[in-house]
Amino acid sequence: MNEPMLPSSRREFLKTTGRVAALSSLAGLAIPYVHAAGDETIQVALVGAGGRGTGAAMDAMNVPDGQVKLVAVADVFQDRLDGSVQRLAEHYAAKMDAPKERQFVGFDAYRHAMDCLKPGDIVILATPLAFRAPHFQYAIDKGLNVFMEKPLTSDGPASRRMLELGGAAAQKNLKVAVGLMCRHCAVRHELMERIHDDIGDIILLQGFREHGESATAFSPRKPANVSEVEYQIRRFHSFIWASGGLFNDFYIHNIDECCWAKNAWPVEAEAVGGRHYRGDNVDQNFDNYAVDYTFADGTKLMFTGRVMRGCADKFCSYAFGTKGMAVISSAAHTPAHCKTYKSHRQDKADLIWEYAGKEPNPYQLEWNDLVAAIRADKSYNEIERGVKASVVCNMGRLAAHTGQKVRFEDALNATPEYAPTVAELTLQTPAPVMPDADGRYPVPQPGVVTHADYAVS
Repeated sequence: MNEPMLPSSRREFLKTTGRVAALSSLAGLAIPYVHAAGDETIQVALVGAGGRGTGAAMDAMNVPDGQVKLVAVADVFQDRLDGSVQRLAEHYAAKMDAPKERQFVGFDAYRHAMDCLKPGDIVILATPLAFRAPHFQYAIDKGLNVFMEKPLTSDGPASRRMLELGGAAAQKNLKVAVGLMCRHCAVRHELMERIHDDIGDIILLQGFREHGESATAFSPRKPANVSEVEYQIRRFHSFIWASGGLFNDFYIHNIDECCWAKNAWPVEAEAVGGRHYRGDNVDQNFDNYAVDYTFADGTKLMFTGRVMRGCADKFCSYAFGTKGMAVISSAAHTPAHCKTYKSHRQDKADLIWEYAGKEPNPYQLEWNDLVAAIRADKSYNEIERGVKASVVCNMGRLAAHTGQKVRFEDALNATPEYAPTVAELTLQTPAPVMPDADGRYPVPQPGVVTHADYAVS
């Protein structure tokens, strides 16, 4: 990648050293063991009341014998908050205690929601990823356990900061879950335990997510009566600063489960991609991506993503070994339908193993595991894995968008920060990326713009 890897600016140095000093002051301040052995109800606050956050709140309240109650909800937008509260109340009224006075709207709503909790409770962080670090910092300051949705970062500075914050959370004995639910899938766990014996040494991994257009990833011009900030947050899949684009948000699960099978992270990526049938859409995404990831031992992960109508759908992950192949997933993320074969063909005659019985829901299992860790006061921190999975997505996206080879270290240590003012955003402030006079936003130009800051140019 041709992005210059210059020393951090004085502004970045002061910001980083200030964060380190603040985090150092937290060392050794372990959170009281207040929820051990089911001794009291765990209160939950939801920050980010879209579909993903609402689903996470449902899973929290579905934890068997979890004694979990939702007590506060926060979102930037009133309509999303109202829709979430209504949906939750229809099904979980007995496990909700979030009256109007504990429903908060605005960019500071996350603070008010977390202020309703006591140390050892749980906050769900389900806003677009650009807000993850400041929200996580406040949760650590309040002594809260955290469930945060994936992906975690879209740039180098945010990745490094999240690693720092993950260390601070561990020092305070906070439990932190990251929504890579495939890692909690009982079926995939059984596959990973037997994959080497069944298929031998892995020589190739493949991941595919190819389907029709997404209403949130492809965006028309902003309506005149909506502010830039509101438009971009509501359509966060369309903007690199807010989500890492559709690449990070859509593809992280397939990429992560393949890396799990390999038990390693790729060290470099090369990629191609392009925009094709875009009409008047002004978002920053490509329609298709093809990434050649390389692991340290030379093994390849070939990932293909496509969001395009009229094309064949494919949504799965495979591992090929010296003795056979494994199906890691075969139809979206769940159920996985894991299988192993003694050849490289998915032929019934070559089948070695497939999961017997109904697959447990991994979205629920990840919540069961988090609450169990809180009750038992077990060490539980998924930040490093979540950040590394996000960095691998960043390197694949950057390789496609710049036309350059990108190393893991390039993506982790890159200097451009896509949303440096995210903590100060309001609906009236300038957005992290602004349109040109024609209402269009910067888009990738591989081979022309070969550095990482196209998203904020």
